[in-house]
Amino acid sequence: MNLWLRVFAPFAAGYYFSYLLRNVNAVIAPDLSRDLGLSAADLGLLTSAYLLAFGAFQLPLGLLLDRYGPRRVEAALLVVAALGCCVFALAPGAAGLVFGRGLIGLGVSSCLMASFKAFSQWFPRQRQASLNAAVMAAGGLGALTATVPLSWALLSVGWRGVFLGLAACVLLIAGGILTTPEQRLDRQGERLSTQLRTLAEIFGSRVFWRFAPQAAMLVGGFMAIQGLWAVPWLINVNGETQAGAAFHLLLTSGAMLIGFVTIATLVTPLQRRGISLQTILAVGTGLGLADLAAIVAGVGDSHVLWFGLGLFFAVGNLAYALLSSHFPLALAGRVNTALNLLTFAGAFVLQWGFGVLVDHLAATGMPLHQAYQWTLGLLLCLQLTSFAWFVTGGRRKTGVTGR
Repeated sequence: MNLWLRVFAPFAAGYYFSYLLRNVNAVIAPDLSRDLGLSAADLGLLTSAYLLAFGAFQLPLGLLLDRYGPRRVEAALLVVAALGCCVFALAPGAAGLVFGRGLIGLGVSSCLMASFKAFSQWFPRQRQASLNAAVMAAGGLGALTATVPLSWALLSVGWRGVFLGLAACVLLIAGGILTTPEQRLDRQGERLSTQLRTLAEIFGSRVFWRFAPQAAMLVGGFMAIQGLWAVPWLINVNGETQAGAAFHLLLTSGAMLIGFVTIATLVTPLQRRGISLQTILAVGTGLGLADLAAIVAGVGDSHVLWFGLGLFFAVGNLAYALLSSHFPLALAGRVNTALNLLTFAGAFVLQWGFGVLVDHLAATGMPLHQAYQWTLGLLLCLQLTSFAWFVTGGRRKTGVTGR
């Protein structure tokens, strides 16, 4: 219990705020547009700045965690996140919002990977799966907070007050992480040239590129929707109020949390019954795509569909374990951060590109609700293509080295 309080709780709190800050713009998007006159493309760019900074830092992050440890790295980066919250809160226009959002993304980029690193140092191997699922659940709680509870806070203090409050909370978490115990680190390790050569081999492997398109289009696409475009879609296409749209997002985030917990509970028993991780990932993803197709077509109850979206797409994180199983254990950290880079790069491009395409279609005279439908339909086509690539790639055998 002592280790849970001293190690798990501070890192879980860090990931909670990481996920909250990732999704906060989905609810405040209408307020930003109204107060600062932002277009859909502006919203896509400033929100995606988080994803770009987050993803771009994944590869150096792995080297820093190995050299300096999770405690120092995450605490220092969370100070950057708090600074980003302040910049965002005080920004007079789009440029300041983009810069602040980028600082936030950089600042929380270590929260999940630092947690995994800390757990591997302090807890036995047989507890890693449950701990990883538990910290993902903490992120799910952050996503839940960035829905209806956040909309209530907006009514009281506005979006600028929300970000100033978040800055204070993140600083407190940074201080808490600094109090966690630290193990002696072997700072010799591999030479930088060796680490970079290994990364090149990972990016050059066939098995990596079997998973990468799915990570970018499916996981990244879900992040783009959940992190920004769900609420504007629900308002412009479904005719929901801002509060109603936030409730739909609450359902999606709650379902995602349920999905994480369910996966953590059932994966091992299912594997004992001969059902592989690959099958679970493929079935869950297929159901998620069918659910998204129903949303695009406007078929079915919207509450059920948005709940299903979060539930089914929660399986996407199994791709990390599946991909890592094709490489030596010593490369697991670099393999995960490499895939994470592609995931966040995809989320950045899709989230920004979504707004650009909506603006372009609306400028041609297309009604706004149709512009959203065409744009989400295009995203669905890209996701179906990447899913087909993953499924057909599974028929080709790949060696344990990933080649």
